[in-house]
Amino acid sequence: MLPAWRGLLLAAGLGLAAALDNGAARLPYMGYNTWYDFECDNINATNAMALADRMVSLGLDKLGYKYLNLDDCWAVGRDNNTRVIQEDSKAFPQGMKALADYVHSKGLLFGIYTDRGTATCAGRPGSSGFEDVDAQTYAAWGVDLVKEDSCNAPDDLPTAQVQYGKMRDALNRTGRPMVFNLCGWHPWYAQIGGALANSWRING
Repeated sequence: MLPAWRGLLLAAGLGLAAALDNGAARLPYMGYNTWYDFECDNINATNAMALADRMVSLGLDKLGYKYLNLDDCWAVGRDNNTRVIQEDSKAFPQGMKALADYVHSKGLLFGIYTDRGTATCAGRPGSSGFEDVDAQTYAAWGVDLVKEDSCNAPDDLPTAQVQYGKMRDALNRTGRPMVFNLCGWHPWYAQIGGALANSWRING
């Protein structure tokens, strides 16, 4: 059994008045991220559903911990024709929408992970060049939050700004309000984060 505090996160976008105005994250959002418990070894629908159950049984949802966010290693490739990103069918045999529906049935919100580069930090498919198709896919699945990482991408400010901007705009075009979490590692994200995302990381 997981300790009650393990993996809880507070993801607060400082300076919310200047943040991306998509109607999401009006207040600091809180929840659970799978990375430090699951990493790549144990990320699957069974564990994610058990986490949703546990968050509710502990009453964490009543305290504002509403988001259950899948981190890296859920994706395995892209469809050869549509280029739609594919979840690991062994780990998520009913598909990602079914998992999102389960999380929603518990009164929680569902988050997912991607990367602005060609691959994620664990080498799974990134969103570079696929921003629109990925955003549309996440919206169709019922995703409520998208965390976009910075691995396998140029590490300079101008490129980061362009790449994150592409996903910001793609998410907005879906018409579904989704929290956009920018996972960059430099202090200069403090200056540009509000124009790009609902919350942004500014250090390692």
